[in-house]
Amino acid sequence: MPSDEQPPQSFPNRFATATGPTSREPDRDRCQCLRPATRKVSFHRDRQDTTAPGWLRLLELVDEAAADGRAVFQPFAELSGPERRQVVTLPPTIAKLTAVEKLVLYGTNLVRIPPEIGAMSGLRVFEPYTSHRLHWYPYELTRCALLTRSTVSTRALYGNFKHRPPFPALRPAEAGLDLTDLDPGARGATAVRTCGVCDGPVGELHQVWISRWVGTDVLPLLVNACSAECVAALPEPAPDHVPTPHTGGPDVVQPAGRW
Repeated sequence: MPSDEQPPQSFPNRFATATGPTSREPDRDRCQCLRPATRKVSFHRDRQDTTAPGWLRLLELVDEAAADGRAVFQPFAELSGPERRQVVTLPPTIAKLTAVEKLVLYGTNLVRIPPEIGAMSGLRVFEPYTSHRLHWYPYELTRCALLTRSTVSTRALYGNFKHRPPFPALRPAEAGLDLTDLDPGARGATAVRTCGVCDGPVGELHQVWISRWVGTDVLPLLVNACSAECVAALPEPAPDHVPTPHTGGPDVVQPAGRW
């Protein structure tokens, strides 16, 4: 071999142990939400089947992780393919995982993350890579003050810097909603328990989008706020993104995409 040629490099697969056992059945659903030229998008309408074996096993895994204080939590590696497909969100009990420093959600069928992730105070590394149906994240994720590293499939995100797909249009502020039983296709969640900004009770629901740095990525964050004052208290969005909190829809002007 000539001296100026370098031997080929090999790169380890960081997620080799995060995928779980293989299965002949599909372990996730296909998503075409952000296909090229899409002008209008909407939230996934999936509701979690709380009787599904995959969900029940996930609840057990959360309890086990809370009890033993583990630092790394990659629950989907312990579910079968059909079980992984049955899980479209995480349970609110993830709030108990304060010792978890690394959360791996590789290749899941998730469509939303609950705001209780903000209580995972020890979280330093967040890896939802190749979970292609996760297009947005809860604003409460910004409460994870130690979070400095993330691995996200950027092109699956609303408003991503590569090709700027639109954000779903949010409903106007509304009082009198049953916040324990919301339509996830309209509101992005099945329930809103507290304000994402002040953590107080919500009487009138105000929803806005804001793009912020979380770890090593800019994420589109859904804010569920209790008032216009809480919306006004939000920090500045990340540079090179929509410069103010907004309510989405195809008419929101975004910077040009890079691709």
